[in-house]
Amino acid sequence: MIKDEKAQISAELILLVGALLVIVIAAGAFVFSTSSTIAGNVSEVIEAGRNTAINKL
Repeated sequence: MIKDEKAQISAELILLVGALLVIVIAAGAFVFSTSSTIAGNVSEVIEAGRNTAINKL
């Protein structure tokens, strides 16, 4: 019985670690996607401002 209980705890621990790993990877993908979108928007604003400044000269 003792060996079975230890195996059960070990299996549950592996499942918990796997679930946490999946959550961390999903959150990282979301943050990377969001930061890429923000960087693209900032680049567009900078280009528009630069073009406006050049046109005023």
